[in-house]
Amino acid sequence: MRRIFDVKGRADAKPLLVLVDSLAMVEGLAAEIPPAARTLMARHWPGALTLVLRARPHVPVEVTAGSGSVGVRLSAHPVARGLVGALGAPITAPSANPSGVAPPTTAAGVLAHFLDRIELLLDGGATPGGQPSTVLDLTVDPPRVLRAGAVRL
Repeated sequence: MRRIFDVKGRADAKPLLVLVDSLAMVEGLAAEIPPAARTLMARHWPGALTLVLRARPHVPVEVTAGSGSVGVRLSAHPVARGLVGALGAPITAPSANPSGVAPPTTAAGVLAHFLDRIELLLDGGATPGGQPSTVLDLTVDPPRVLRAGAVRL
């Protein structure tokens, strides 16, 4: 995981979101899943909604950035979901761009940024681009939008 930070130039204090393929996978990462989270998952997953929940102790500190929380999302992209399903484990999934640069929408765009820094590129076709996932922190009451995005709450 350390390599993600190095390749992207990402700050250590910035947590990584985790892609999952099921509620069971979320249960393996989150210490608790509040009823509001379950309602939001049912309404917006798969989709562009990342939910921040309290992390189980075994979730790596690189993922949580020491916050004690983990951001989880079930992607609407079939290749991302398929990869998580085939692996049978969650994966970290930051955008494929250097920090502070707009994310590319094609594999060629990713290679333009990282050609000499990555060993493998899985090309799932062009993405629509546009807004990133909405990030909602459910570790606080009331929940707080950390990043406005594609899902309007």
